[in-house]
Amino acid sequence: MPCAVFGASGYSGVELVWLLHNHPQFSLEYAFSSSAREDAEPIASLYPQLAGQLDVILQPWHSDLLSQLSQQVRVVFLALPHEASAELAPVLVNAGLVVFDLSGAFRLRDPSIHQQAYGFERAANIPETIAYGLAEWTTLAGTEQLIAVPGCYPTVTSLALKPVMSFIDGVPLVNAVSGVSGAGRKAASHTSFCEVSLSAYGVATHRHQPEIAQAIGHDVIFVPHLGNFKRGILATIYVPLQQGVSQASVDTAYEQAYSATPLIRLRQQPPAIRDVVGTAFCDIHAVVHQNHLIICAAIDNLLKGAAAQAVQLANQYFGCDSALGLQQRGGVV
Repeated sequence: MPCAVFGASGYSGVELVWLLHNHPQFSLEYAFSSSAREDAEPIASLYPQLAGQLDVILQPWHSDLLSQLSQQVRVVFLALPHEASAELAPVLVNAGLVVFDLSGAFRLRDPSIHQQAYGFERAANIPETIAYGLAEWTTLAGTEQLIAVPGCYPTVTSLALKPVMSFIDGVPLVNAVSGVSGAGRKAASHTSFCEVSLSAYGVATHRHQPEIAQAIGHDVIFVPHLGNFKRGILATIYVPLQQGVSQASVDTAYEQAYSATPLIRLRQQPPAIRDVVGTAFCDIHAVVHQNHLIICAAIDNLLKGAAAQAVQLANQYFGCDSALGLQQRGGVV
């Protein structure tokens, strides 16, 4: 299946490039850079660790390439800034391409909430139905034109909470810590290792809060944190429970939800970030304590939280095994 990646020079984009390059059913035909770079260049010039392994050429995108792209490619993955995706995705859809978008441009259904979260209006010419692709909880028909890939924090939080939503009595509290790669590749002092100290950010204002609430159908209190490590997310979630909910009931709910999902691992002890970095797994551990459920969940933000989930959805879209090409440990960044 011939594919193209837009935003291939960024962290999530290069992970997509590497996954598609090694995938048995997808063929990477084009890799476009994240910005209007002047000249084409080998991807190894930005990521020397790929030298001798991947000869993909990063090239700038120009609209006059659309006709050529639509004739040679079936699937496009967008790892672009939100507003860039909002502008480009409808153009690609109208050209007959299937688009998996990793930005937040199309995740939120309510236009007013989207405006508040992202600061720009939704495009008027988007498809009427946009699939929200939380992979383990989404069934794609293979006819959708545009699939919104969830954000990294909503992915780990929703996967942790959805099996136990019927037990909740109150508002869950989500504390989640992400590595600095979640801020993207562009250099900034606040994401420099010399500057980063474990700290909360976006308290009560982070755009992933309404996405989490939409995904689970329930309000949450969400507090993200930035840690001085490269990649991965660890979420600790505190859930008030209805009276009488037992550990056995919780365990059964998770088993029923995830026994047939190869990329979810139910753990007997709290996961560490090192357990999931470089993988497409989400690891979950849940304990009932004092009428609360404490859930610890971990993912790689660039893989399960972005590139690998997009490929997982594409697998599903085209009738492949959900985990095809995703069970090896790797990662570029």
